[in-house]
Amino acid sequence: MRYGVIARILGLLMMLFSLTLLPPILVSLIYQDGQSLAFLEGFAVVLFSGALIWWPNRRNNMELRVRDGFLITSLFWIVLSLSGAVPFFFSSEPSMVFVDALFESVSGLTTTGATVLTGLDDLPKSILWYRQQLQWLGGIGIIVLAVAMLPMLGIGGMQLYRAEVPGPVKDSKLTPRIAETAKALSYIYVILTIACALSYWAAGMTLFDAIGHSFATIATGGFSTHDASFAYFDSSTIELIGSLFLFLSGINFALHFMAWNQKGPGQYIRDPEFRFYAGVMAGGCIITIVLLLINDVYVPLSSISKGLFQVLSVATTAGFGTGDFASWPGILPVMLILMAFMGGSGSSTTGGMKAMRILLIYRQGAREIRRILHPNAVIPIKLGNRPVSDRILQAVWGFFSMYMVVFVVLLMINLAVGLDQVTAWTAVVATLTNLGPGLGEVSSTFQTMPDVTKWSGMAAMILGRLEIFTLLVLFTPEFWRR
Repeated sequence: MRYGVIARILGLLMMLFSLTLLPPILVSLIYQDGQSLAFLEGFAVVLFSGALIWWPNRRNNMELRVRDGFLITSLFWIVLSLSGAVPFFFSSEPSMVFVDALFESVSGLTTTGATVLTGLDDLPKSILWYRQQLQWLGGIGIIVLAVAMLPMLGIGGMQLYRAEVPGPVKDSKLTPRIAETAKALSYIYVILTIACALSYWAAGMTLFDAIGHSFATIATGGFSTHDASFAYFDSSTIELIGSLFLFLSGINFALHFMAWNQKGPGQYIRDPEFRFYAGVMAGGCIITIVLLLINDVYVPLSSISKGLFQVLSVATTAGFGTGDFASWPGILPVMLILMAFMGGSGSSTTGGMKAMRILLIYRQGAREIRRILHPNAVIPIKLGNRPVSDRILQAVWGFFSMYMVVFVVLLMINLAVGLDQVTAWTAVVATLTNLGPGLGEVSSTFQTMPDVTKWSGMAAMILGRLEIFTLLVLFTPEFWRR
């Protein structure tokens, strides 16, 4: 393990992250909300800590290998989450204990959107800006991780996209081509953010709200600047705009790049994962809108806009609210929560198990049914015209198995500390899928949850964001052997 170069990179990351604390200082000065000192102190602490780690290792320029990649990927989210918690801890409004400050930071950077804060409408503007900014930065980090690193590390089926990723990387080590990949995808991410912000602004949001909500929409994060989330704006136009950009953010960003680079939307139609993702979203939207109309929950136009928005918000694991979907009729609350288990496409900012894996599991099940009728037949599983190797299928099943094991363990922890079954179950769903809100006592905030639930929730958020294996592999003795 090349600890020196890992320390150098983490130190640099912390110093770079400290620069992201400067925009909230400017926001604080503009709005005179009295929080500039908290961000200034946070900037100094994070910058000094990063320099302290970087300086002794500054001349270590060895290249990272794949095993180093697992460690640095996990430490990336842990170290930046700790750094992100510093301004929350130093702030006077809201006054937060360490576990709450860290929970809010982890939730932001993993784009989960679960919160321990209430009274958002009265919080300082700089704190509100910082929460939204955390999610946007986390979204960029997720795209780079999912497209540039996880395929190379062989995480549960995502290596299917290795050949199509812009600037393909070698399997033996992390190369400078990752920078090329990150640059290309960051352009798309920024363009979508700007387009979303301008659309929200034109639809009636204030500039502050438009920018903040565009950050969280493109990152599929779910933080809002208002307690009522999107219901605060009470606008069908804003809900439809949000639906469009949530759908786009749930698409594989490598696919966005290929469509942009080859100047043709045909790339989307030819992609089997996109077709499956779009079909599931369309089916969920149709069922929701029909049931809302039948039960007269809203007037027809609102049923369409709120139905579209809430399905795409929950299914892409953004977690914005445009109404109390927990009180919607029939199967809708449970159906929406279950859709979050899938999330969006691989290599997007969404959480969940990803459409690619669900599609492969479904096709494996269909193949086994056909094998009952034709036991000697050779029936390959294909995506488009490409056969999927057994190694990838095994990785997908391994991922699904570990996902369920982790889910059950976290559920038992929540039940053990006295949570009711609905709250305990959906608290795990909300954090492990990076959804944010759940049902029961966690439908709007985790503030009243015991500390054990908050700590296990933070572990779930990072596990979900790192695709389970990346973090769990660090706990195996084989990983640390030479």
